[in-house]
Amino acid sequence: MFWRGVWGYLPANIIQGVTGFLAIMVFTRLLSAEDFGRYALAYSVMTLAHVAVFTWLEASMARFWAAQSDATSLESHFGSLYRAAFTLMAVYVPVVGLAIWLAPWELPFKLAVAAGLMGSPIRCLAKLAQERFRAAGEVSRAAGLDIYVALTGFGVGALFAWAGAGGASPLLGLAIAPLFALPFILPGELRQARRAPADPARLREYAAYGYPIAASLALALVLSSTDRFLLALFMNEAAVGAYHASYSIANRTLDVLFIWLGAAGTPALVMALERGGRERLIEAAREQASAFILIALPAAAGVALVARPLAEFMIGEDLRQAAAGVTPIVAFSALLSGLTTYYFHQAFTLGRRTRRLLIAMSVPAIANVILNALLIPHFGVAGAAWATLISFGVGLLGSIALGRAAMPLPMPWKALVRCGVATGAMAAVVWMLPPIGGFPEVMMDAAIGGAVYGVAALLLNAAGVRDVARRLLKSFRARLATA
Repeated sequence: MFWRGVWGYLPANIIQGVTGFLAIMVFTRLLSAEDFGRYALAYSVMTLAHVAVFTWLEASMARFWAAQSDATSLESHFGSLYRAAFTLMAVYVPVVGLAIWLAPWELPFKLAVAAGLMGSPIRCLAKLAQERFRAAGEVSRAAGLDIYVALTGFGVGALFAWAGAGGASPLLGLAIAPLFALPFILPGELRQARRAPADPARLREYAAYGYPIAASLALALVLSSTDRFLLALFMNEAAVGAYHASYSIANRTLDVLFIWLGAAGTPALVMALERGGRERLIEAAREQASAFILIALPAAAGVALVARPLAEFMIGEDLRQAAAGVTPIVAFSALLSGLTTYYFHQAFTLGRRTRRLLIAMSVPAIANVILNALLIPHFGVAGAAWATLISFGVGLLGSIALGRAAMPLPMPWKALVRCGVATGAMAAVVWMLPPIGGFPEVMMDAAIGGAVYGVAALLLNAAGVRDVARRLLKSFRARLATA
């Protein structure tokens, strides 16, 4: 199930990556540094609100779908989640509207926050359907929704930016894209929910499972968002824009990879545990962790190596210099964050010990606030980047330690060492290439570095990649023989 999902979600994540980079290129040029900073702050507010109100529903859809044993329990599952979602929305919309109206913010920032917050109910409905698609192994439907939302959201946001909507532009795209998709996906989902009332006992179980996840995600957002608010406090919105631009380049690259692998990996781990037991789970987890390291480690190193030409190519001139300086630090922060969130945090969800997840995230979140407050006044944007890197390192170690008591997951040390050697070979070669600048340098470094890493990984059989290649070749030959 894992590798079928990996290949099935690949096109969607390629599109996600391309649109993510296009968004950085377009919005850092169409928006002023101040408007880009307002967008970054409003995006953080929007994400925190969504996590606080709606994420527990989405997490419960993903975790408990496979555990339903018959049609009646499945209908109750859908009915409980969707009725709870609509009840929360009926409260959320007027409360948020009143809060925005009363907030003492300047109008451009208020409009950006409004665009983000009012889109959360729409995104929740689309996300519930998508999590059901993933849990059921309907890869093409889940991937298709991803592709549609990414392309439409970027296009709509770019049109608003071109029209002069300022920092609200990207957030309007994020709200309108899933709205257009709902008529095609929501009726089918609601048909499975209409015959079953909300089950209070089931919702209590889901809330006990999902709210600690939401709280831990909120703490993760503190890890990734505190720096922006403190940069705005100690410096200005332009500094926030520069930091968010660098963060977007590095984090988007790694995040797309982890979301891709996680979209296939999380349902596969749940299915392995529910239907194959502990032994099958360990086998599936080791395979996934090795795949994560094989792909993400060289990606982080690659982003760090091409930080300067990548900034020259992708980021507007007003934000370029400051962004390039911190991109390598942010790249390795994103690597630590992805391994923590998409692999080691699975121990808590699989073991249904999500309160431990909350504890695991508390220490790095607190450390992040303290470190940012100490480092930003002295080192500016670079101080924010170092604070984030250290905090994510603390979070990774804490998650490993606490996760062992919930559902111990294997650490593939052999894969880590071999992938590290291959990445070192890649970095040594790329470091010696001439600095020709801009897009040509990015493509030269990526092509040569990727080739070196691929050869080294095959020679070392890093993460079993040579074995996987042999299986794929054997399967391809078998298909040719039967064609």
